[in-house]
Amino acid sequence: MTTPVRRSTTAAYHAQAVISFAISVLAMGVGIAYLSADAWIRAFLALGLLYVVTSAFTLAKVIRDRQDEVQVVSRVDQARLDKLLAEHDPFRVDTP
Repeated sequence: MTTPVRRSTTAAYHAQAVISFAISVLAMGVGIAYLSADAWIRAFLALGLLYVVTSAFTLAKVIRDRQDEVQVVSRVDQARLDKLLAEHDPFRVDTP
C-alpha cells in the first residue's frame, strides 16, 4: 500500500498566520474603541467583530474536518484496491 505524502506547514508559516490574526483583531478593536460614535454603536460593532471571528474559526474547522474525512475515505478505498490487486493471480486457472 502506498503512503500518501504528508503535507505539513512550517513553524514560520504558523507564526505568520497567528501574528496576522492577532494584529487584525487588535487593529479592529482599537479602531472600534476610538471611533467617534456613541457607546452603543461601538458595542454593536465589537459584537459584530466577535461574531465574524467565531464564525471564521467555525468555518475553518468545518473545512478541515471535511478534508480529513475525504482523506480517510480515499485511504480505505486505496487499501481495498491494494488488497484486491495483491490477491489477484492472472495466471491462475480455475478447474471445475
